[in-house]
Amino acid sequence: MENSKVYFTNLHTTPSSNLLDKMEHLVKKAGIEKINFEKQFTAIKIHFGEPGNLAYIRPNYAARLVKILTKLGAKPFLTDANTLYSGGRSNAVDHLQSAMENGFNPIAAHCNVIIADGLKGTEYREIKIDGEYCRAPKIGSAIADADVFISMTHFKGHEQAGFGGALKNIGMGSASVGGKLEMHSNSQPKIVREKCKACGICVKYCAHSAIKIENKCAEIDYSNCVGCGQCVALCQYSSAVLGGWDSSENLNCKIAEYSKAVLLGKPHFHISFIMNVSPECDCWNHNDVAIVSDIGIAASFNPVALDMACADLVKKAPVNIFSALHQKHGHSNSLSGSDKFKLVHPNANWLAGLQHAEKIGIGTLKYDLEEV
Repeated sequence: MENSKVYFTNLHTTPSSNLLDKMEHLVKKAGIEKINFEKQFTAIKIHFGEPGNLAYIRPNYAARLVKILTKLGAKPFLTDANTLYSGGRSNAVDHLQSAMENGFNPIAAHCNVIIADGLKGTEYREIKIDGEYCRAPKIGSAIADADVFISMTHFKGHEQAGFGGALKNIGMGSASVGGKLEMHSNSQPKIVREKCKACGICVKYCAHSAIKIENKCAEIDYSNCVGCGQCVALCQYSSAVLGGWDSSENLNCKIAEYSKAVLLGKPHFHISFIMNVSPECDCWNHNDVAIVSDIGIAASFNPVALDMACADLVKKAPVNIFSALHQKHGHSNSLSGSDKFKLVHPNANWLAGLQHAEKIGIGTLKYDLEEV
């Protein structure tokens, strides 16, 4: 099997070539112009950052990419789907406000923002793939309906997946709230009784008549519940929640299958920013010291190879002496070459997801790294 090409640029600059110029040169060298963008609705999938977290990708990079795509005739929009947990991005109103505050707005990013799965996380398309873990992933409508898909990923750690790379951004990030529930959970939703207000919205919108109000609290009839996550998506009081966390291996395999559904039948291209490599996800409302120094930007048509290349680059890098990882494990030089994400999250199995992604045909793990 032929190796995939992953293109990489470091972060050294000159007066005639700043980081935005380098990113533009990188994506063009990697072949983004080979895609036909003329009058194509182009989803730029990005994480807008939970309010309080400052490790997310700067909107300046998104603005430059928008400029490139617009010149190629595209109709680009920035997008992300609502979160499963309550926070600053769990519904479209709060999500849009968070995006605007973090600079993802028409003024700074020269592009409109569309929340992929709508106001309450219930607008999605089921894309049938008959996967080993997921039969028909629930993908946010704006992403499912787009003609072209581009991912811009902040490469960093993740407490369940090991790291958050291109596949995590694509698969988990494009899923509706119910889709996120399917990936995270190994059981049906449950009701936290002390939080329930008996408002009845879950009863009204349950497509399977599995919920009713009894004794001033919602009750789930598990003989009818199919685990679709609609109640979790709609509950504004954090009363309807996932039943139990799935294993890291299963989660990563589900992410791979959701990624397959997102990319199915679409031209796609992927960019990863290996900078501010925080130990946890951008979904937290804070970010700790990066575990390694800023490394560079990578791009490829193959998101599997891209994730593998980014992981290898982080492995090779010395540990940041100011990070919690260094404080816990000692001298940075002794950790060069080690799996730093495994050290941060010992129970996470990121490789399982990449191997499953290769198995189901998203891309290959083997790559050639070409420095630009």
